[in-house]
Amino acid sequence: MTVNKTIRVLVADDHPLMLEGIAAVIGSQSDIELVGEAADGNEALALFRTLQPDVTLIDLQMPNANGIDAVRMIRAEFPQARIAILTTYRGDVRALHAIKAGAQGYLLKSALRKELCDAIRALAAGQRYFPPEISAELMEYMGQDCLSPREIQVLKLIAQGLSNKQIALELVLTEDTIKGHLRSIMDKLGANNRTHAVTIGIERGFIEL
Repeated sequence: MTVNKTIRVLVADDHPLMLEGIAAVIGSQSDIELVGEAADGNEALALFRTLQPDVTLIDLQMPNANGIDAVRMIRAEFPQARIAILTTYRGDVRALHAIKAGAQGYLLKSALRKELCDAIRALAAGQRYFPPEISAELMEYMGQDCLSPREIQVLKLIAQGLSNKQIALELVLTEDTIKGHLRSIMDKLGANNRTHAVTIGIERGFIEL
């Protein structure tokens, strides 16, 4: 007779209420056990070394070492690690960074109660887990032009409230060149104006305030 192995889970998140919520959901499952909690990426790596969990859930935004850094550090030492990113954002750029860093799952915090256990079981079984809406966005954005490093630079300065003239002075470019970058940014992001471009840029993870 085969005895089902309990899936051991490590969670890294700097919000106590989120940790409590995850612990409550996992605690209601007979085949999943929460074995450790970390508050930042460095602590997640240290606990992973000690606990060797089957699945690790990592918040995208944490102090000291963020989620992307934590994924990179853990995967560098433990290539077999099964990791899902936890985030409030649907930004495709963040998802792509997480995947490139080695995450095999991407979970929206708003859907944790519904999808958390399915995701843990999928990852433990060697599968990947991406919600349908995330997968659809990834496929859509992978086929589109991403912002260039210069366009991201311009968008960051726009977010800081600088005018085209001020950005031109800052980057030692002509004002017409900045206007051209702005048109390209708005086209690629589908933005109606400068403020809309900044909003979309933040939502999709190109820039952070």
